[in-house]
Amino acid sequence: MLWLTLSILTALAVSSQDFWVKKSFSHLSAYEMATYPLVYSFPLFSIAAFFAPVPPLDSTFLWCFLISLPLNVICMLLYMKAIKVSPLSLTVPFLAFTPVFIIGTGSLFLNEMPNSWGIIGIVVICLGGYTLNIEPGRWSFLAPLKAFSKEKGSWLMFIVAFLFSFAAVIGKKAMLHSSPLFFAMTFFASLNLFQLVVFISLRKVRLKTFTKYPLEGSIAGCLFFAQVVFHSFAIILTKAAYMISIKRISIIFSMIYGWLFFKEHNIKMRFFGALLMFMGAVIISVKG
Repeated sequence: MLWLTLSILTALAVSSQDFWVKKSFSHLSAYEMATYPLVYSFPLFSIAAFFAPVPPLDSTFLWCFLISLPLNVICMLLYMKAIKVSPLSLTVPFLAFTPVFIIGTGSLFLNEMPNSWGIIGIVVICLGGYTLNIEPGRWSFLAPLKAFSKEKGSWLMFIVAFLFSFAAVIGKKAMLHSSPLFFAMTFFASLNLFQLVVFISLRKVRLKTFTKYPLEGSIAGCLFFAQVVFHSFAIILTKAAYMISIKRISIIFSMIYGWLFFKEHNIKMRFFGALLMFMGAVIISVKG
């Protein structure tokens, strides 16, 4: 299935970008971290947008486009803030809750409804999220909830997962009223510019910051561009909840990055929790 391959490639691009941004730019502010990949992917999106065929457009496309701009800026900022303040293995796994939320938002915006298998997948994902914060030798029933309340990056990423459920389905709706290529290229070219202008206006970033690490920035930009391209063509080929579920394989990739390069501890228990969340995502995508 082409959508499955594209979704897995999306997951790999997402986790690789997370790793690269944390490794290269974690000494910068959350605003600068969020903006670096967008600045360096702007030329790629702009060139691609220029050559993308223009499909028939309507008012639905327009409102989806306009709503998506501020929504994605907020998501990106909170996302980068989460991975900056907490370990990848404690933050990124909470993105597995996005397909849970998409069951609701997909029904609302796209009329996509899950079956009983989808409900089972939801339960497994939630169980994995609860297990994620258990510390060996110090377990109690309320321990994960207490850890969640104290770990800032975890609850920030949980909020991101909720907002992504709106961003994903509204983006797909815009694609259905245009085309995947046209929307992806024009939207992210606009988003990159919009976010840069907003952050400069708020004095959160300075342009000269983005001239300091051209090689690292170029790699981050290419990974972001690849992520968007794979995502756009995958989500149009299947239900949004299915595609986003498989995309959350990035959880496993990110935990491996965290273990190998950032020496994050308690990785076995966190991996078990992430694996449960991933299994729930697979149930939703395969049986849902």
